[in-house]
Amino acid sequence: MADDNGSDGWQSQGCTQAQLRRFIKSRPYVPMHELRRRFDINGGADDVHPVDTRAGRVWMGLPARESGFLAELVDRGEVGLELCHDPCVDMVVGVYAMKPVGR
Repeated sequence: MADDNGSDGWQSQGCTQAQLRRFIKSRPYVPMHELRRRFDINGGADDVHPVDTRAGRVWMGLPARESGFLAELVDRGEVGLELCHDPCVDMVVGVYAMKPVGR
């Protein structure tokens, strides 16, 4: 049943920054589409947000909340970004852990 906004009333709770960090650090490399699938991150086809890093501005194909989580992890040096340089802007296509997981 749709609500007044046209959605079906079900909305993903999303993920926490800690969940993102654990998932990324548990693998050698995580493509962006895998993050979306794993955490059921639904967004529009044009859901891309700019993120400012020490290396400059990059664009993430994630909603603003999750893009912010990854930006903080990048700033702290916990994850790295693989960039696609084909278009005129740096688009994030995957992420990887920068430090080993402490257990």
